Amino acid sequence: MREAGVTVVRVGESTWSLFEPQDGVFSFEWMDRILDRLHKAGIKVILGTPTYSIPAWMAARHPEVLSQRWDGKQEHYGIRQNMDIYNPTYRRYCERIIRKMMEHFAGHPAIIGYQVDNEVEARKIGNRDYFEGFREYIRSEFGDSLAELNRRWGLNYWGMNINTWDEFYDRPGVTNPSYKLWWERWNRKVTADFLNWQADIVNEYRRPDQFVTHCFMPYFYNIDQVEAFRQMDYPAINIYYTMQDAQDGMWIAYAGDFMRPVCRRGNFLVTETNAQGTGWSSRDQYPPYDGQLRQNMYAMLASGANMVEYWHWATLHYGQETYWRGLLGHDGQPNRVYAEFTRGAAELEKVGKKLVNLKKRNRVAMLFSHDSKHALDFMPYTNGDQYKDYMVYEALYRQNIECDILSVDKVNDFSGYDMLVVPPLYVATDETLQRISDFVEQGGEVVMLYKSCYCNEDDAVRPVLAPGPLAAACGFTYQEFSSIRRLNLRPNDIGAADNTVGTWMEFLCPTTAKPLAYADHEFFGKWPCVTENSFGKGHLTYIGAVPSQELLQKLIARAADRKGIATAERKLRFPIVLRSGTNGDGRGVHYMFNFSAVEQTVAWPFADSESQLDGQKLSRGASVKVGPWGVVVGIE
Repeated sequence: MREAGVTVVRVGESTWSLFEPQDGVFSFEWMDRILDRLHKAGIKVILGTPTYSIPAWMAARHPEVLSQRWDGKQEHYGIRQNMDIYNPTYRRYCERIIRKMMEHFAGHPAIIGYQVDNEVEARKIGNRDYFEGFREYIRSEFGDSLAELNRRWGLNYWGMNINTWDEFYDRPGVTNPSYKLWWERWNRKVTADFLNWQADIVNEYRRPDQFVTHCFMPYFYNIDQVEAFRQMDYPAINIYYTMQDAQDGMWIAYAGDFMRPVCRRGNFLVTETNAQGTGWSSRDQYPPYDGQLRQNMYAMLASGANMVEYWHWATLHYGQETYWRGLLGHDGQPNRVYAEFTRGAAELEKVGKKLVNLKKRNRVAMLFSHDSKHALDFMPYTNGDQYKDYMVYEALYRQNIECDILSVDKVNDFSGYDMLVVPPLYVATDETLQRISDFVEQGGEVVMLYKSCYCNEDDAVRPVLAPGPLAAACGFTYQEFSSIRRLNLRPNDIGAADNTVGTWMEFLCPTTAKPLAYADHEFFGKWPCVTENSFGKGHLTYIGAVPSQELLQKLIARAADRKGIATAERKLRFPIVLRSGTNGDGRGVHYMFNFSAVEQTVAWPFADSESQLDGQKLSRGASVKVGPWGVVVGIE
């Protein structure tokens, strides 16, 4: 590890059965030896609490801690994350092992931080204690008023109204969308509370120079990131992405753009990412092409990461992840990927201090709604992805418009941005919609997709003309909508070669909005599918159908032009990807990536900069060569 340039490792997060081989019998000496060896080698350590994989003795003695899923499946022992994280018996054992570990390890000089649990989320838990907790949560949220609950959730439908709290029914058979939406909120609350509870315990013991974090997979839908990281120093994320010909850097960028606004510092840690092929079988073995591992290391730094760790060091010879390959393969010998890691580590030894603590001042935000994602899944309008957040993000990424991804219900003020891009905001409070309206009126640009504004915070349809509270800012109303096949649009000024929409269309009736595009169809062509409204000092562009990717890009570019956003960057398109920020010394840092197997020669769009990884001269407008799967890093 030392020869390769490894500086940090993470240990301990799934080893409860080794720390506590029997109930109340603790063994820490084996980890002491590991920590001592790492410290002697000058390698720092992040120690994990082992609570995401319970020991066999606990499952045998306390089967009630295993999850009884509301979808009818019973979790059995033999896989990780198979427990009810709300169960008091499980929590009691968690607290004991965390305290015992902290008492023993907190003083070790190798440890720089602690990871609480691992990739936590509520995995369809339906145990009785979990349901009873949900019922009490609803009682407190609704002021103990069953009349209010029945009214807001519409429980009279199909005669499912509740007359006493003892009648409050559990999750398995529920069809009511409001119930299901609040259940998802409960899941997010439980996971956030669970992580903050663990952080509270660790904080009692950790040294001032040690931090607390948690890593999770960037499937952001089942956890309240802001609340979950409220008491931690750094959020961490595990980013797994496609390699070889499919490598485009977009998932890495998405994850980073989501994480930066979550944390107070504006930076995050990557605690796991691809080394070679991944998977719980050998079906998905796509190791990186030459240059890709190094390229993605820099892609993570360019999004604000302060650390990049790989899962994992040496590939296992047993267990479920036998083919989730590490930096070393099954033979344990240095290899091609190891050599590329070593190259990247040597570069960071020289220039890494100039690249960490990157700060960004993005002028564009994409609004993310947990509630809308879930509610659209409850009432799907198509097969496959309902929420289309990644499609919207791609339209920004492909034309080098950097953004922050904001949890819409956690932000009270959008005034720090010039432009908002909004995937279907199907569920939103009146207050959130008013903030968007105020943003437009005060001079902001908004590009918003179909199905927005339709439901209130309970996932109940507003009993007014759509789009309800945003009707004035949108400049239209509508009453009807339809599923549609892929339709061509009539010639228009938007300029998209793929001038089509499909899947869904709302029959927009403009009041003050200007129609931008109509379907080329004898019936659907009576209503515009894209409108643009001047409202106050700003504009709201609304797309009332599922657009082609190119059409969406053109509409976003149209709004960006009015604000002069990324004018130089948008002249370059994928596979050239640009990312920028300011380092701790206040100097501009610029990344230019080539996500292709063909060398690219392009004009440097930034101010004159010092090339950090090669001897190129980086002058504004001068030609720059970026090799296959390459990166150029310049600092002003």
